[in-house]
Amino acid sequence: MTGLVIVGHGTRSAAGVDQFAALVERVRRRSDVGDVEGGFIELSRPPLTDAVGALVRRGHRKLVALPLVLTGAGHGKGDIPAAMAREQERHPGLTYRYGRPLGPHPLLHTALEERIDAALAGADRAGTGLAGADRASTGLAGADRAGTWVALIGRGSTDPDANAEVAKVARLLWEGRGYAGVEPGFISLASPSVPAVLERLRRLGARRIVVAPYFLFAGVLPDRIVARSAEFAAAHPDIDVRVAEVIGDCDALADLVRERYAEALGGDIRMNCDTCAYRVLMPGFADKVGRPQRPHDHPDDPVGHHHHHGHDHDHHHDHGSVAVVGGGPGPDDLITVRGKALLDAADVVVVDRLAPQGLLAGLRPDVLVVDAAKVPRGPSMAQEAINAALVSHARAGRRVVRLKGGDPYVFGRGHEEVQACTAAGVPVTVVPGVSSAIAAPALAGVPVTHRGVAHDVTVVSGHLPPGHPDSLVDWAALARARGTVVLLMAVDTIAKIASVLIEHGRAPETPVLAVQDAGQADQRSVPARLDEIGAVAAREDIRPPAVFVLGPVVALPTTGPTA
Repeated sequence: MTGLVIVGHGTRSAAGVDQFAALVERVRRRSDVGDVEGGFIELSRPPLTDAVGALVRRGHRKLVALPLVLTGAGHGKGDIPAAMAREQERHPGLTYRYGRPLGPHPLLHTALEERIDAALAGADRAGTGLAGADRASTGLAGADRAGTWVALIGRGSTDPDANAEVAKVARLLWEGRGYAGVEPGFISLASPSVPAVLERLRRLGARRIVVAPYFLFAGVLPDRIVARSAEFAAAHPDIDVRVAEVIGDCDALADLVRERYAEALGGDIRMNCDTCAYRVLMPGFADKVGRPQRPHDHPDDPVGHHHHHGHDHDHHHDHGSVAVVGGGPGPDDLITVRGKALLDAADVVVVDRLAPQGLLAGLRPDVLVVDAAKVPRGPSMAQEAINAALVSHARAGRRVVRLKGGDPYVFGRGHEEVQACTAAGVPVTVVPGVSSAIAAPALAGVPVTHRGVAHDVTVVSGHLPPGHPDSLVDWAALARARGTVVLLMAVDTIAKIASVLIEHGRAPETPVLAVQDAGQADQRSVPARLDEIGAVAAREDIRPPAVFVLGPVVALPTTGPTA
């Protein structure tokens, strides 16, 4: 028969590891399931590579890989398939069929119901010390369900589809079972939190609440559910709060594993792809679309010795990410759709001075905003500190947006930040923005190219003046060019630049336009000749942010600013 490898995420809880092993053994005893092994992608032994290797050594070249997860979040959609792809590289000729996540399923709902009834009957995880109200009466069962509210608490994910499945299970658990109500919540990464759900139930008039962890096995997060529930109970002694056990190793779970195994063998896996954040742009989760999937590195796997996951593993998991986003030339509505979606989903925003500041007002109240401004001749945040902030927040499991003005790869040091993230092993993506080099002239009515007038455009940093030993610009060659030149960061150097361009052959009468605060209500454009622009800019008090565009396109007829 086709071998079965049961794949778990991993936990630091010895009890959780033992429950996983017991389930694998329970499934192994079923005569209708083939050769069985189990392994973890991280944190716990045995690693997945040992489990696959054992099956391969016993002659299996075709496997079913079953993710032992309740919802189709990042572990099931990306991490486990990526880990299995690595096993295929290790074992040429190995093929596998992938099972779907376990839930939602009636067997799980029945198991949850049994755990809730056990809590009602007095089998409270945390003991009688958890309850706030009178706990002398035990043996509560079906007839008492009408007075019992259930808080179904899932792990929480940055995958909206997985969170929605927990809400679906809550509704299915409520239907037909007679509870006063079932409300979903999460212990990490998603809202509402455990205290928030319990407070909601209190306001709805609940006097008895069973907190039901929607977890397979014991672990750090189920323990945290107990702690949060105990804190709430202590603060509300008039409410009877109980915590049910996790689903755990049981026949129902083994039956479900067997069912998913049979589905995979028959090709009937019925994955839900219509609301998968990795395939479809979901509001607030644009960073996930098309994201490459990489396997976790297990400390006992030969490839994993550089990444031991010694951190707290608060299940700010999905490991966080960084998106380097170009915010455009300044106006709030000139950011890209993808950039805005990432900003809406961010936990941390590290923002530049020239990024669209108005967008910050629309962030969620819990978003951390880090000011990374570099003010000309003023305070600034060192690039090394910016890089460190991006990496540290991402490693803490947060979705970080590095919001920059213009385009991050046009004099924005964007690639330096990408390199820092890559070197630290942090997933990073780049979202281009509308560069002020193109936008500022356009908003002032000047095209940087025009048929029969200019067939080339050169964008130059004027931060360093001609003759500076660190300057990489060939000003003499630039002077000989016939097309458009756009100068950024040149307010302090424009007089020197104009003088050198004229010295090397650019016509003194070349038209120049200075555009200050492009796209803003106070945008202004100041025209001049190349041989006059230095004096004119000083007289008109041109200040950053300003863009200088020079060349014959400036002389084209225009209707003025298009903003």
